Amino acid sequence: MKAIQFHEAGGPGVLRYEEVPVPEIGPGEVLVRVRAAGINPPDWYLREGMKVMPAEMRPELEFPVIPGTDMSGVVEAVAPDVSRFAVGDEVFGMLRFPGFDGRTYAEYVAAPASDLAHKPAGLDHVRAAAAPMSVLTAWQYLIDLGHDVPSPFTGRVHRPVPITPGMSVLVNGAAGGVGHFAVQLAKWKGARVVAVASGRHEQFLRKLGADEVIDYTTTRAADVVRDVDLVIDAVGGREGARLLAVLKPGGTMLPVFFAEFDEEETARSGITVSNIQVRSSGRQLAEISPLFEDGRLHVGVDSVFPLSDAAGAHERAARGHIQGKIVLTVGG
Repeated sequence: MKAIQFHEAGGPGVLRYEEVPVPEIGPGEVLVRVRAAGINPPDWYLREGMKVMPAEMRPELEFPVIPGTDMSGVVEAVAPDVSRFAVGDEVFGMLRFPGFDGRTYAEYVAAPASDLAHKPAGLDHVRAAAAPMSVLTAWQYLIDLGHDVPSPFTGRVHRPVPITPGMSVLVNGAAGGVGHFAVQLAKWKGARVVAVASGRHEQFLRKLGADEVIDYTTTRAADVVRDVDLVIDAVGGREGARLLAVLKPGGTMLPVFFAEFDEEETARSGITVSNIQVRSSGRQLAEISPLFEDGRLHVGVDSVFPLSDAAGAHERAARGHIQGKIVLTVGG
């Protein structure tokens, strides 16, 4: 089969389109013919050698590496102990995360059945492949963590804050992968949603249900917003600390990327800062699927590249200002 591999860490140019063996499946696995693979930040972090992580937390990489965690495709074979799926089923999922052995940038992948769900009939393979990591991150932050594993960044187990009608939620980085799902899930639960993004994304975010859109290129959210119940920050960096000012006393800050906050400042306001490491869950994807089916959740697709041009897709990601997700198409 064809797959994308890299033999050393580096820029997009290290990604090679090569011939590799079709994987064999083991107990609890199915073989999936991949139709599309979603691109996520961990893919380029991996390609770069995980430089974003503290040195003591970086995994040892064994080259060559096939990157990717998200995919949508068709089941080609099933291990004897798997009963939930059959040959011919259309499935989607985020494979083996947290971890770096998803190997979805390929024509075939051996997938743990527990990481898969039946693909929503209302989504084509491109949109289904775009969804898993981003929608699971938003779901595990906002709706249901689904496990009791402490965050590696805080050592604490995250407890989602119940979103009730009338609550106010600010989403920073609202047009991106996690952000555009966070907007929709908060709106589904009845919140008033303030979306922070570039002004060119306003129409997109309004269609997703945002009540207010702040163009960060002209206005700082911390200058114009106050008394928000919950912030989900999908951007990180120094702006994250500034967003503490928009929270009401007792509010909650949810940084998607590792961030440090002044503990004295948060304690004075009774603000809770909580963080997760998203984890694979076919069960949760199955719970989320009806929201795709009935149109309450939509998948934004920024751009689509063939598998052979994974380098071009990573170059697009590096330019930023992404609206939704970038996806690789595989096969016909």
